[in-house]
Amino acid sequence: MAGAGREAVRIAEALVFASAEPVSEGFIADRLPRGIDVKAIMRQLKEDYAPRGVNLVEVDGHWAFRTAADLSFAIRKDEAEVKKLSRAALEVLAIIAYHQPVTRAEIEDIRGVQTSKGTLDVLMEAGWVRFRGRRRTPGRPVTLGTTRDFLDHFGLEELRDLPGLEELKGAGLLSGRIPANFNIPLPLTGDDLTEDEDPITQLDLEELGLLTPGGEADE
Repeated sequence: MAGAGREAVRIAEALVFASAEPVSEGFIADRLPRGIDVKAIMRQLKEDYAPRGVNLVEVDGHWAFRTAADLSFAIRKDEAEVKKLSRAALEVLAIIAYHQPVTRAEIEDIRGVQTSKGTLDVLMEAGWVRFRGRRRTPGRPVTLGTTRDFLDHFGLEELRDLPGLEELKGAGLLSGRIPANFNIPLPLTGDDLTEDEDPITQLDLEELGLLTPGGEADE
């Protein structure tokens, strides 16, 4: 790689390393010299780190450094672990991941049992589930979807990398309560709202208890 390309790789490396969150290609491109092929730079950087203890990974079009998968056993996590999910929470998370955008009523229809608010609260506190929008149907129910943190935590580049139905059953993510004819649709790949969704507004957030009147976050 020529000198300009190698310098671009170093800049990209520094940008990703300095960020606490996965970095978008657009952010990197804005800080590289004009004419540089950002995708090629990131591929080169990913290749450079492939044999190391830290790898460069892509998460939903964003880049981050993560411990090599084969060395995760050697890393001691001193920070608090995310609360171990219950069977119900695992089922709900799996349904949201594959069926998003999905409403609470639709989740309950698939599972055949009611979903407690506490189950959804746990998933949201973990940062894996978010409110997407509101369905254009009577009552305007809130639609749910997964987050970039969900992809990052489970080592997925995008939703299309989610495992198949049999793998989910084998991992215990779907229980016997799931209907025998339950099928997994092809997950969406972007955050764009669907034709039957409206965006979440500030008034919606206040109604959902996520903002106090006036626009301040409810702590």
